[in-house]
Amino acid sequence: MDQVKTVDQLRAIIREPSPVSEAKILDHLDDQALAFIALSPFAVLTTASVDGRLEASPKGDAPGFIRVQSPTCILLPDRVGNNLAFGLQNILENPKVALLIMVPGTNETLRISGTAEILADPDVLNSMQEHGKPALLAIRIAIERSFFHCGKAYMRSGLWKPETWPERQRVSFGKVISRQLKGGDEMEHTIDERVERVYAPYSEPNR
Repeated sequence: MDQVKTVDQLRAIIREPSPVSEAKILDHLDDQALAFIALSPFAVLTTASVDGRLEASPKGDAPGFIRVQSPTCILLPDRVGNNLAFGLQNILENPKVALLIMVPGTNETLRISGTAEILADPDVLNSMQEHGKPALLAIRIAIERSFFHCGKAYMRSGLWKPETWPERQRVSFGKVISRQLKGGDEMEHTIDERVERVYAPYSEPNR
């Protein structure tokens, strides 16, 4: 199997970017990026530990949940979850992060990378409430690079076309955990019921 191991080998296949392509990369949020963030209900935050352990964590809330403090700084709420805190621990070790921001039905995505810090300021957390509860923590990202990514991946995949979607899948956390802990069917059902209770405030009728 042929491997690409050097930048020269890579650039022999993928030519150098043109000045036009590079001109879209900014060190701040422009008007289009600000409007896009205001409409976005979903993003994926990527982090890396000092030893290279990577995490990609989905972040979602009502549109506008990503708060813009300035054209070079944004805030992302972190809410109660599974308590693994892999991404947060990565930030404490290595503050370099990247964020992929999406708007449903829009093929372009906004890519942001920069340096993150974790905030526990009560005023900040109270300003980012959901269902009457403040954020558990907030992640502040100082932007170093911001640009829109073209929509070809979404267009090729048909991601926003409901007619291409498979039947909705149900993931059983209970099945995974009960197998690991040898807890049997009772543990499986108990865990899945607990998950459904957590989901209940956000549930919508099945399509």
